[in-house]
Amino acid sequence: MRTINRNIASAIIISRDKKILMWKKKLDWWGVFSDCYHIPWWWVEEWETIEEAMIREVYEEVWLDVSKCRIKKLSELWEWTSEKILKNTWERVLCHMIFNRFEVFVDKNSEDIGLKLWDELVESKRFSNEELKNAKQIPWWKEFFIKMGYIV
Repeated sequence: MRTINRNIASAIIISRDKKILMWKKKLDWWGVFSDCYHIPWWWVEEWETIEEAMIREVYEEVWLDVSKCRIKKLSELWEWTSEKILKNTWERVLCHMIFNRFEVFVDKNSEDIGLKLWDELVESKRFSNEELKNAKQIPWWKEFFIKMGYIV
């Protein structure tokens, strides 16, 4: 089985009132952690920087323009490999992903941030640190949130 490599850009969106914005995917949407809360993430296209990809992906997924926000690239990378079926050829491949994480600080309280949902998303939620602890989310993100002090 062939292996493909993907650089992934992801955004931890933090409001002025220190809430983390996350979105829930539809059940069975591409079979990837559906019905869990996610932060926006997707791969980096060849023609863009990692930060440009993150800004684009946040806008495409949740219609939030973060290009003027304070952005901090986190130094810790995370790698993961999983099997994937390529949509254009139906080829089964191993996809090796390197996750680049950004903190995006939005200068508005969470309730003042208008959130729209893209096709694959069914719900948005603003989590305090306490609420984040009990949120149904991708397991490795929960570990990361604990390590980084978002969950205490």
